[in-house]
Amino acid sequence: MNTTVVERSRFERLAEWSQRHRRLAIVLWIVALAAITFASQAVGSAYEDDHTLPGTESQQLQDRFGGEVGESAQIVVRHEAGVPADRVERMLAQLPHLAGPPSPLQFSDDGHIAYATVPLPKDIPVEDTRRIIDTAKAAEGDGLTVALGGGAIREAAEGGGGPAEGAGLLASLVILVFMFGSFLAASLPVLTAVFAVGSSLGVIVLASQVFTLPSYVPYLMMLVGLGVGIDYALLIFSRYRTEILHGADRDQATRTALDTAGRSVLFAGLTVIIALAGLMVLGLGSLRGVALAVGMTVLLTMIAAVTLLPALLTAFGRRIEKAVTKRGKAHGDRWRKWGALVQRRPWAPLLLAVAALGVLSLPALGMRLGFADSGTEAPEQTTRQAYDLLAEGFGPGFNGPLIVLSDGGDPAALAQALANTPGVDTSTTPPSSGAVSTTLVFPDSGPQDEATHELVTRLRAEVLPALEARTGGEYLVGGATAAADDFATAIGARLPVFIGVVVGLSALLLLVVFRSILVPLKAAVLNLLSIGASLGVMTLVFQEGWFGAQPGPIEAFVPVMIFAIVFGLSMDYEVFLVSRMHEEWRRSGDAARAVREGLANTGGVITAAAGIMIVVFGAFVLSSDRMLQQFGLGLAVAVLLDAVVIRCLIVPAVMRLFGERAWWLPSWLDRRLPRVALER
Repeated sequence: MNTTVVERSRFERLAEWSQRHRRLAIVLWIVALAAITFASQAVGSAYEDDHTLPGTESQQLQDRFGGEVGESAQIVVRHEAGVPADRVERMLAQLPHLAGPPSPLQFSDDGHIAYATVPLPKDIPVEDTRRIIDTAKAAEGDGLTVALGGGAIREAAEGGGGPAEGAGLLASLVILVFMFGSFLAASLPVLTAVFAVGSSLGVIVLASQVFTLPSYVPYLMMLVGLGVGIDYALLIFSRYRTEILHGADRDQATRTALDTAGRSVLFAGLTVIIALAGLMVLGLGSLRGVALAVGMTVLLTMIAAVTLLPALLTAFGRRIEKAVTKRGKAHGDRWRKWGALVQRRPWAPLLLAVAALGVLSLPALGMRLGFADSGTEAPEQTTRQAYDLLAEGFGPGFNGPLIVLSDGGDPAALAQALANTPGVDTSTTPPSSGAVSTTLVFPDSGPQDEATHELVTRLRAEVLPALEARTGGEYLVGGATAAADDFATAIGARLPVFIGVVVGLSALLLLVVFRSILVPLKAAVLNLLSIGASLGVMTLVFQEGWFGAQPGPIEAFVPVMIFAIVFGLSMDYEVFLVSRMHEEWRRSGDAARAVREGLANTGGVITAAAGIMIVVFGAFVLSSDRMLQQFGLGLAVAVLLDAVVIRCLIVPAVMRLFGERAWWLPSWLDRRLPRVALER
């Protein structure tokens, strides 16, 4: 008698190991989390915001003139009857934790507004900054208004992610309970994500001792890690439930889930990491740190999904089996009917959906990049009040002066040239020794105004080159506003290469996996559409001030980071949906049936996974930090459009129109490509 031996895949062997050693696998994750957390707390973080812009004019100025500048804050006061100098100076003398004496009070022309600059210790603790705020605010009363400005003050007023992480986890749990009808079943994907994100956070703290990681990376890591971690665990868990519905025993269902959905999870995670790696081509230090940290987080969520989750399924499988099978069949039937409906008239949903995404993308064409300052904060914040008072008393350009470094040349000629330049209010040149000096240039417009950015361009392109030709000096323009211009220009110049690398590598991976020309092209175009629409919505909200948001520029590095993250996440859903279509196509050879069955088997889990990501990302809109708000909204909108509009409307319609051509690959190319299977 002949016996056929079926070789088990690596994924099946991994699942069997996790099943046999389930207690060991769970204990290892608990020990790893505890050890990493203890080590990270013992060592501490060493985050550093690297805003260097190699080759730009503002960076050249910083390298030549800059060095480390100590922290400082501005104490701004106002009194309608004239600022009482003695009273304010007594308050300044009482301020704790200063690095030196306050500067003399500077008064506006009418005497109603005054300010003093107070030096702060480098890396001043937030608690000490809050004591300074409380001491200064205690002087208010009898018509005197006190407000405080400066980076340390802003940091003390912000709370990072705030309630976002907890709100996102709670909402995710509610969605999963509704989906599976069991709290225990719903808790397994969440528990897997919590272990992965907790471990990632500790690893990133340790990595900050070796690599340059920005201070905001823990919040961004949690934002992406929670969404991706729950998603990956849910995709495997959903396939486990499907196998149970088809009559498999619990152990076999776990092995099959890992051998199918587990492959898709690893491939999808790889596309996210590739997309993040594309940030490296931008050559900006802060974005390299983000790519490293978030990529590491995605890697750990993948590992948790294929090692911890199978152990949990084996440990609790008997208790959750009955609950998770209650809703599966009817849910699949509804998605099958929806797929058939879209296929009957594919052109109508396709054209309407593409038109809607195109309209939403249009505002992104007018996106203005920059950096948030106190002028974009809520009016009730003390830093915004200080910003407004300084603008009222000393001119709108006072909050964002330009710095002109001159090496040689004629100081009087520079002063005259600046005085004759449209857009310049005043300029001052502190006394200096030697040929190198700096001049503060105060625009007659605010730091975030388009007129100020035009002034930077005018100085660099027209005024100062002409002065260099006449005097033989060298002039550089820097300052926060000029640096924002340089950052936006640097990103814009590298953007085509960045997009090409991310799209090209992701499409190549899809080409290898699905043995198709049209599927990767379709995925690339649709992903670009969803990203463009999300950036358009973000522009309307944060740049134009829709829904009560404070209008201002979009943070310069947010769009490219959203592009990298969303492109990778969109590929997650593409892989999960199309791999089930491809599996059915290989089984039946019926292209139309492959679309219906693929949607029937994945539509529910994709929308549930998207719902979880939307609430996790959307919860960060509750943050007090404008950058996290932009990330949260941009990612939530992109996932919403991708899951609802693209996966449920456009993809079924396009695949119906493609028919059998969707799976066509030239034979000569098929022979040369490596074989990578996502299906069993």
